[in-house]
Amino acid sequence: MTIISGKHRIRHQSKQSSYGPESDSSTGDDISPPPTSAHKQDNIPLDVARREEKNVFRAKIFVALILTLAVCAVATFTYLLVDSQEKSNFESQFTGYASEVVTVSREKSSQLFHALDAFSVSVSSQAAGELELRNSSWPLYRIPDWSVRTQRLAELMGVEDPYIAFAPIVKQDQRKVWEDFANDAYPILYREAIEKEGEKGGMTAEDFLGRTVPFVYTLNTGDGTILPAFGSGDLLPLFQQYPLKFFPLLPIMPMGYDIRHYGVLTELLEITKATKSPTIGSYYINSDVETQVSGSQILQPVFDRADTADDNRRVVGGMILQMNWLDYFKNLFHEGDSDARIIVVLKNYCPASLDPSAISAQNAASDHAVTYQIDGSNAIVLGEEDLHDPKYDSLEVTETFIDLGIDQSKVPDGLCVPNLSLHVYPSETLEKKFENHNRVIYTSVVVVIFSFTVLVFLLYDYVVGRLQRKVMDRINKQDMIVANVFPSAIRHRLYQAQGNALQQSQMVGASTNSVGSKKESGEMGAAPLADLFPNTSVIFADMAGFTAWSSAREPQQVFILLENIYGALDTIANKFAIFKVETVGDCYVAAAGLPDPMDNHAIVACKFAREALKKMKEITHEMEVSLGPDTAALDLRVGIHSGQVTAGVLRGERSRFQLFGDTMNTASRMESSGERDRIQVTQTTADLLKEAGYSRWLIPRSTKIHVKGKGQMQTYWVRKAKVPLAKATDVKSEMSTVDETIESDEGESTGGSSGEYGLDPEGIHALSKTERLVEWDVIVLTSLLQQIIASRDGVVEDIKSLFNEERTIGTNGTVLEEFTPIIPLQRFNAKDLQQRRRPSSIEISDKVKCQLRGYLSNVASMYQDNPFHNFEHASHVTASVKKLLTRIVNTDENNGLAKGKNSTTGTYKGVDLVDLAGHSYGITSDPLTQFSVVFSAIIHDVDHPGVPNAQLVKENTRSAQMYKKKSVAEQNSVELAWDMLMQDEYADLRACIYQTKEDLHRFRQLVVNTVMATDIVDKELQTLRKARWETAFSENSALRDLVGGPGESETDQENRKATIVIEHLIQASDVAHTMQHWHIYKSWNEKFFMECYGAFKAGRADSDPSKDWYKGEIGFFDFYVIPLAKKLQSCGVFGVSSDESLNYAVANRDEWVREGESLVKEYLAKYYRQQRNL
Repeated sequence: MTIISGKHRIRHQSKQSSYGPESDSSTGDDISPPPTSAHKQDNIPLDVARREEKNVFRAKIFVALILTLAVCAVATFTYLLVDSQEKSNFESQFTGYASEVVTVSREKSSQLFHALDAFSVSVSSQAAGELELRNSSWPLYRIPDWSVRTQRLAELMGVEDPYIAFAPIVKQDQRKVWEDFANDAYPILYREAIEKEGEKGGMTAEDFLGRTVPFVYTLNTGDGTILPAFGSGDLLPLFQQYPLKFFPLLPIMPMGYDIRHYGVLTELLEITKATKSPTIGSYYINSDVETQVSGSQILQPVFDRADTADDNRRVVGGMILQMNWLDYFKNLFHEGDSDARIIVVLKNYCPASLDPSAISAQNAASDHAVTYQIDGSNAIVLGEEDLHDPKYDSLEVTETFIDLGIDQSKVPDGLCVPNLSLHVYPSETLEKKFENHNRVIYTSVVVVIFSFTVLVFLLYDYVVGRLQRKVMDRINKQDMIVANVFPSAIRHRLYQAQGNALQQSQMVGASTNSVGSKKESGEMGAAPLADLFPNTSVIFADMAGFTAWSSAREPQQVFILLENIYGALDTIANKFAIFKVETVGDCYVAAAGLPDPMDNHAIVACKFAREALKKMKEITHEMEVSLGPDTAALDLRVGIHSGQVTAGVLRGERSRFQLFGDTMNTASRMESSGERDRIQVTQTTADLLKEAGYSRWLIPRSTKIHVKGKGQMQTYWVRKAKVPLAKATDVKSEMSTVDETIESDEGESTGGSSGEYGLDPEGIHALSKTERLVEWDVIVLTSLLQQIIASRDGVVEDIKSLFNEERTIGTNGTVLEEFTPIIPLQRFNAKDLQQRRRPSSIEISDKVKCQLRGYLSNVASMYQDNPFHNFEHASHVTASVKKLLTRIVNTDENNGLAKGKNSTTGTYKGVDLVDLAGHSYGITSDPLTQFSVVFSAIIHDVDHPGVPNAQLVKENTRSAQMYKKKSVAEQNSVELAWDMLMQDEYADLRACIYQTKEDLHRFRQLVVNTVMATDIVDKELQTLRKARWETAFSENSALRDLVGGPGESETDQENRKATIVIEHLIQASDVAHTMQHWHIYKSWNEKFFMECYGAFKAGRADSDPSKDWYKGEIGFFDFYVIPLAKKLQSCGVFGVSSDESLNYAVANRDEWVREGESLVKEYLAKYYRQQRNL
């Protein structure tokens, strides 16, 4: 009984159409298997774990959210608290500044009016005495010491640079008298002013007097001409001023100017006469390029008597003060308070009791504001309106600045005495002064503390989560293993049984009942999980030719192919709801009808097999480009049998879901006795197909087969594709109607002449295979070109000089004469290797790839149509070279590249051993060396005539004469391939291969030595190679000195070894079929025999090779192949490949001894059959 262990793949699909195969186009029937139910079963342990994981995750999110909210809340509270403190400090400081502004302003305003009043009283008192002495009266009075007294008055008022003037009241009948009085007084006034106030621009009293109008005048508002003052009523001429100056913009003195025509002062005079009190005029602002004036006119009355209690005293004149409030607000703060930027708004307003409609035009203009900015001891005017920042309204400090306390009822109608109020606000600059970023600092500290707490929590959570993930990973891996081993239904039952057992053990404990249960159910405890599936179809699909193919491939390439093919078969199995049992080596085992029963299991199994054959062809043809020769020759061989199987879990070590029964044995026999690229089914399966109406799928096998344990059995082939709807009555007619459709390279079916049949498969595959081999060679050489470019140091020869060198190389003598026993390979140290660019980052241009593809296509076309020495054999040799190059490892501690190796890390000064690519003797440290060897393998048999060199020499051909009867075919191959490479159309390709003369010569030398090494028949050359091998790898230093000379350098010794290794590498690759799987050896041996025997029949050989072929192969193994394999092993650079080659060589030799004679007879019979067919 055959035991096949299996594993189940979950095939749950979201759409019902995914459960079954596509409708069969030949019948239109939908053969979709019913959807399974097992895959709907929940995975109990994983579901519980996932639910708990979700709950834990939610809890973590909740805690993280709480911590985040806490951080935000505390940070916000801290920020607001510190911000509130800063604002409190700011408001407190501002309040102090504002209080200082208000207090100082009130004091200065009080001081100002007291000083004016005192000055007025002083003038009245002094004037009364003097006028009485002179028996005179007002307005004929000049205030003596005017300049001195006004300077002192300015100091008392605390005002810088004031303008103070005195204007007497002159009645109309006093006009002439006063004008004479004034003209007499002007010289005195000017001389006094110049003396007391200082120089006035070099002007004398006479100069001022010359510009003084001798009568009371006014100015024409239109053109500024001087006119005698006009109008009734008292005159108010300007008489004395401080400081002495001209009218603005006019070269005349203001003395005598009737200031009644200045409307504001006229109103002030009327108010003063009525109230006998000082009054203040409207606010004005004026700016020029040099100064900025903003202020008011203050009129202080001068009385005829000094007695302030006398209500009968009369106003005889007025002291006029033009107050510049800008100067007034300067120096309010100390120099140290330069950052105390305060905004002051000075507002004029008339008392609310006054009817606004009755206010004169001038006084109406007084209801406005001017904004000042006080910066410590400095002040500027911001504008004639309230310009403070509204956001500081809540901090406003307001105080009445000037209130003269005048009884408004005494003020003439339509006039008012405005009050001035101060409105103080902070500035943004002052606020920023208190922004010390404490709120940010304290908030940051709080956030950092909380963040640290959160990080501690997260760290703890990470540690716990890591432990949980390890547990979950282990659970997941265990579940994946279980999922791959057991079908979902069985897996669910296993979990359920385990849960029940655990629950029972927790409830009952360790009791003696467990012993009884073991006796009843067996030593394993619970009853085994097993079922009988009465209706199934078992499928065995084996890859024909895989074992031989894999013997010539790297392990990675083998697994690449297997993964692609098995992956495609898994996809098809999922499509048809086929249960994948197992992959045993290169055999794919599957079953239809279990673990979920299906009625049409035989049909589904056959449809799976038909699509698997098609997919196998597609994959192998596609991957031959990347995996090399003979990949497309792989086929599936499928066997199917239907019947019952026993399936279940066989417990113990590595328990699996396994299938047992005769159905398994029979299906396996169907596969092993079948043919490549065909599906063989038993009578039982065929009957099921016939019952379902699919008899047209079946072709009875012409002969019965013997099955072990069954005897003779009639089997059937299942058609791979549609067949004509013609009724076939016998086996021969049905066999003739089989549609052997073959897909071309373009993926389209190529029909025969009837439209139902394919063309000759050999014709199609011969053409497409050559193209695929060319593409594979392009990929291999392109990869090596990337490595060459990555290793370059940027040195480039002159193009013209390099071109001339190309034209002269190889022109002196024959190719064989260029042979040298030592090729100086390029040396690289660890630093060079470390600084190399990654080859994968190098982009080979499409132009170079096109030239490379064209060159290789021409090389392929230059190969003659020989059975053995052809382009396919060259590609086989190339594949072996590539494999051996990748297997080279560095085991020689004397190698210069190995110096500095770290024995602990296995690195060379920071460069990993993998990066060194297993350099040995410098062979693979230089990509150009690798490229040259692979290139040589591709071109080594170009234009080979299909006969040995000895025959060419005997025939005295032109090539034999040209190459002096030595290595004729090899030299000819080098010449042809080299000459074609030197053509202009491959200039860009050559530029990628080499860019210096040194590289050009090394490339040429490597090609010559490598191709010449393939001449293994010339005894003289073989003797020389053997001697050179013994010299290079001998442990006898005396022998090395004898050949290489005493004191031969270590580099020369390594180059000698490298040259010898390269020669033996190509030799081993040239006969690689003798060191690979038996089927590969047998195939190429047959081709070589056909070539040699064909030459004999054509009269190009002296003896019949069939007579000595058997013994000759044994001798070839004994005296060349096996010794060569041992050399590969002894040189120690090819790793496991040398052991593999030797083992295959010995095994093939033994197999040839057993079967060689019969095979030679088969070769002869096949040759004559082919000749008859021709």
